[in-house]
Amino acid sequence: MTVVDEIAGVASRLAVLLTAGVAPTAALGYLARLDGDTDAAEVPTEGADTVLRRGPLARWTARRHASTEGDVDAVIRAVARSARAGVPIGSAISAAAAGLPSREKGAWDALAAAWTVATESGAPLAGCLRAIATSLRDIAEVQRELEVALAGPRSTARLVAALPVIAVVFGAIMGFDTVQVLFFSPLGLACLALGVALLVAAWRWNGALVRAAGRADPAPGLDIELVAIAMTGGASVSRARSIVAGSGRPVDESQTAEILDLSTRAGVPAVELLRAEAEQRRREARSAGRERAATAAVQLMLPLSVCVLPSFMLLGVAPLLIAVVTSTFDGLA
Repeated sequence: MTVVDEIAGVASRLAVLLTAGVAPTAALGYLARLDGDTDAAEVPTEGADTVLRRGPLARWTARRHASTEGDVDAVIRAVARSARAGVPIGSAISAAAAGLPSREKGAWDALAAAWTVATESGAPLAGCLRAIATSLRDIAEVQRELEVALAGPRSTARLVAALPVIAVVFGAIMGFDTVQVLFFSPLGLACLALGVALLVAAWRWNGALVRAAGRADPAPGLDIELVAIAMTGGASVSRARSIVAGSGRPVDESQTAEILDLSTRAGVPAVELLRAEAEQRRREARSAGRERAATAAVQLMLPLSVCVLPSFMLLGVAPLLIAVVTSTFDGLA
């Protein structure tokens, strides 16, 4: 299970608790296991406005949870305590996730935006959290498929990168002083420098390909989903867009305008059309993720053939050949 799956689970559990009538702050306390915890010393004591304006919450959270980066429970505990101190929950979620890696931060930010929009528009918060949980699970599935597709090429690259060391050890066992050749002869030093440079280039190339394949919107269609949520709460179109923009999510004005125009011409509810479009965006994101994973699996063969295999020849095979030739000539002399 990925961290994004865990965050989706948090959203689902919160939705269930809210549906059952539990207050948001209390629901967060239950998830964070803070029942009966009255320790307020760990929470900034300034008022909510001061906390949000000066930003100490983000610094406090990053410092306190530096050793547990990516820990979902740690973020929930920080949010629950901040909520008890009076900080708006949407802002508390964003601040608590400020120091996390981009993938986890994107998922937390999506949850924070949904919470903010539902709260400001008066839309049912539980339904909004369920929609966000569905979106995050779709993204997590794409990420898992990507990891599976890249596992083979990554393992092959690591194995081949270890072959130069194996070749050097094998040469030494056979009685050839490959280490002496590699580190103490001009030709060996040239092979060492070029081979290491190729390995570094392959490592960076692989990293760039994997990052490009994994780069995606952590919540595709979220802006459209949030507009639908705001309109469910009774907000007008312009007010809904304003609320969503205020939550930190840019709104695709042309896309929403096209959907709203279709709603007007066809006489159908705009909210349902917006949600259908958001669902379509998620399906397209899953399809694009699979395509990127398949493409990356093939592209990772390029660093292997262009950099890693030549590096193996330079670091493993060439010193062995040089040692064999040198020892042969020394024997003849």
